[in-house]
Amino acid sequence: MLKQNLLNQICSLPKPPFVHGSNNTHAYHHSLLSMANNIPKTTHNARARRRRRRCMATASDTTSTTNDASAMADYLMHEKPIKVKALVTVKQTMSDMFTGMGIERGMDDIKDLLGKTLLLELVSSELDPNTELEKPTVQAYAHKGGKVERREVKYEAEFEVPAEFGAVGAIFVENEHHKEMFLRHIVLEGFPNGPVNFTCDSWIHSKFADKRKRVFFNSKSYLPQTTPAGLVGLRDEELVHLRGNGLGERQHGDRVYDYDVYNDLGDPDANFALARPTLGGKEFPAPRRCRTGRPRCEADPSTEKKARDFYVPRDEEFSEVKLVTFSAKTLYSLFNTLIPSLGNVFADADRGFHHFKTIDSLFSVGFEVPELSKEGFWNATLPRLFAGTGNVMRFEPPGALERDKFFWMKDEEFARQTLAGLNPYCLELITEWPLKSKLDPKIYGPPESAITTELIESEIGGIMSVKEAIKQKKLFTLDYHDILLPFVHRVRELKGRTLYGSRTIFFLTPEGTLRPLAIELCRPPTNEKPAWKQVYRPCWNSTGCWLWKLAKAHVLAHDSGIHQLVSHWLRTHCATEPYIIATNRQLSVMHPIHRLLHPHFRYTMEINSLARESLINAGGIIESTFSPGKYSLDICSAAYDQFWRFDYEALPKDLIRRGMAVEDENAPHGLKLTIEDYPFANDGLILWDTIKQWVTDYVTHYYPEPDLVEADPELQAWWTEIRTKGHADKKNEPWWPQLKTSDDLIEILTIIMWVTSGHHASVNFGQYAFAGYFPNRPTITRIKMPDEDPTEEEWKFFLKRPEAVLLATFPSKLQATRVMAVLNVLSNHSPDEEYIGDEIEWSWSDEPLIKAAFEKFSGRLKVLEGIIDERNANEELKNRSGAGVLPYELLKPHSKPGVTGQGVPNSISI
Repeated sequence: MLKQNLLNQICSLPKPPFVHGSNNTHAYHHSLLSMANNIPKTTHNARARRRRRRCMATASDTTSTTNDASAMADYLMHEKPIKVKALVTVKQTMSDMFTGMGIERGMDDIKDLLGKTLLLELVSSELDPNTELEKPTVQAYAHKGGKVERREVKYEAEFEVPAEFGAVGAIFVENEHHKEMFLRHIVLEGFPNGPVNFTCDSWIHSKFADKRKRVFFNSKSYLPQTTPAGLVGLRDEELVHLRGNGLGERQHGDRVYDYDVYNDLGDPDANFALARPTLGGKEFPAPRRCRTGRPRCEADPSTEKKARDFYVPRDEEFSEVKLVTFSAKTLYSLFNTLIPSLGNVFADADRGFHHFKTIDSLFSVGFEVPELSKEGFWNATLPRLFAGTGNVMRFEPPGALERDKFFWMKDEEFARQTLAGLNPYCLELITEWPLKSKLDPKIYGPPESAITTELIESEIGGIMSVKEAIKQKKLFTLDYHDILLPFVHRVRELKGRTLYGSRTIFFLTPEGTLRPLAIELCRPPTNEKPAWKQVYRPCWNSTGCWLWKLAKAHVLAHDSGIHQLVSHWLRTHCATEPYIIATNRQLSVMHPIHRLLHPHFRYTMEINSLARESLINAGGIIESTFSPGKYSLDICSAAYDQFWRFDYEALPKDLIRRGMAVEDENAPHGLKLTIEDYPFANDGLILWDTIKQWVTDYVTHYYPEPDLVEADPELQAWWTEIRTKGHADKKNEPWWPQLKTSDDLIEILTIIMWVTSGHHASVNFGQYAFAGYFPNRPTITRIKMPDEDPTEEEWKFFLKRPEAVLLATFPSKLQATRVMAVLNVLSNHSPDEEYIGDEIEWSWSDEPLIKAAFEKFSGRLKVLEGIIDERNANEELKNRSGAGVLPYELLKPHSKPGVTGQGVPNSISI
């Protein structure tokens, strides 16, 4: 009787046109308030108490429309259960398509026929008002509901949801099959307020493998303090599960995120020469990786045993998720099949190229690789390298080589690539003179550089003094002296390689381009020999010209190593893994910051795992083809120890640190560039600002008050764990940003999202374009300079055959082809690449303000593409345009599939 009377009163209310603040609207809300007060607060009728709260809530909102009356009436009339339909999308995997036999498959087919493939349980966001415990779930089985389309299988389930159940905040999913399945998303239809969306994108284990049910939360994001009462326990339980207990070996299918040091790069059980130090700790500082818990080696208990597949949490894998996937299939074929096969093609690992025409033949003729038993295997898996139907491997000409066959020889191109090439992160402004080393002179010799004032002034032709050039910000350097010099003698003990500490000086011309002035190569002293330093400069005599070419080859090999080990691996792949681990351990998937970061973390842990298996491991691609050899990761550790700072990973601060920009509130982006035509910086700053504006709009929506950031326990635990566990060797550094306000959070998130998108794209997707023709960027120098303590015979050979000395300096045939194959694949965009600003997440589209902010973000990125095109067409910008010059497109947000030299994916996925 109470319900009917109240219903009649509400339905009899007039429906005045809504005008905010009008008298008729206030009267309508007053009537609702009066009716609510007519229901006793102490009533034992649970439904009546909920109706009273509903009337109170509606009455308190003076901006509600008059539709509230009909909505209230509709709510009260729902005494019968609500019929709800669940639409479930499951991704069909290749194993599903080809595994058609076996007892378990037969049992699974029966389950499908019986309509019992998935057990779904709806979870209420509310607690039971009587018991103050979670309400009982509403269960139903899902059955196949249609044909397979685009390798997606549709399932359907029907529920009868009690009227008093409340909003559905989560779903339990139990997989009744014997095999895991990949669940894309779930949509619940039939609720008065519209569909409820659940983004899953996760592997669901079989209940026969693990009795624990999976839980997924709807697309509504909540801070911890605003989580609906019915979901608080589930939110906490899921995080506890993802953290694990730190014990035992992780198994395939686990979803546990934890930290460990890099103690799995060596393989001393196979060969003690493959033992490597642990990275992470006082001696070799490094970020942390994901813990696997594998057993220790017998030969060296500090090292984990090798495994066929390295563990990563199940949802971080991409082997079947990405179309079986182009990326994964190609990488596995490359590392496990092609690279070993090249060792059979070039039986003499030390044999070099005898003529430049032999190098050119790699692109015109190619060479045969032993065919596998499966005909057409190479063409199917590596089509860019095997264009025909046979087993002839032939490289496509890189973009730079196609435009200018002699680009690699030119000094102007050597200089230009420091601004618009593969490694634009290392050029620095010279602010002090003379140049001095910071290394211990007792060990490494006199600190003063051999590059003198007189030499520089003679090179710039009396235009200005060195003092004036420094004052006018005209002198720049690539300084790899101090980072490489401590490793010179150790590297030289390795067969077939050499190393120097190096400095290269550039002068900024009136045209805004750089001109190389001098290269200094240094060898530290030993007990038998004094320190050796030699300066080379562009010359107008044959001997001097060839020595200059050789010196450039050594510097380019240094730059290739620093690019791959520091600018690329350390500063993007390696530094990001702790962010991913902390995000999954400390931020619930319901947390808005988790949902903001998730697209920027997809597949990174998987690609890092593959790198530990085949790229940076002992005897892997990096060690066998780059100058530092087995000391490559030691150099990476030294760079992390000496140079890495989280706050300097922000592009503006990185530019300021290197003297490439100064703060100027009147300049675009608040920075004035030291070199105005700096393509990477000019394009990068627009992308940085665009990301930051998107982050600002997002953060201010969820944290409208600054103090909410400091009051968020999950967020604070996340940032603490990144600093103290993920980057534990840097935990006491004073430069870590505080996390107290919205502005702090915006800066931190922008740095992380820039590193995973713009930074990584700028150092990865141009690798084949610039280094595919290896004379432009050799990864290794195998012999010393001909004027370093030469024998009479060595010097005579150089004078007679300088080209042969240059070719002997370059990588061997095996080294070169291995690197070229790897760079070709790593520079490739897969057909299903996920580009920045391209696809909106479901959780964003369900929030109108966030959806609008994302659309603005996406629109700004399209504008950036047009700006880059205009800049590349501007002949006044000589660092990005000109005869034979490869346009700078690495930060264009989108790309077609393939090796394009453009495109910025959300994440570090290759």
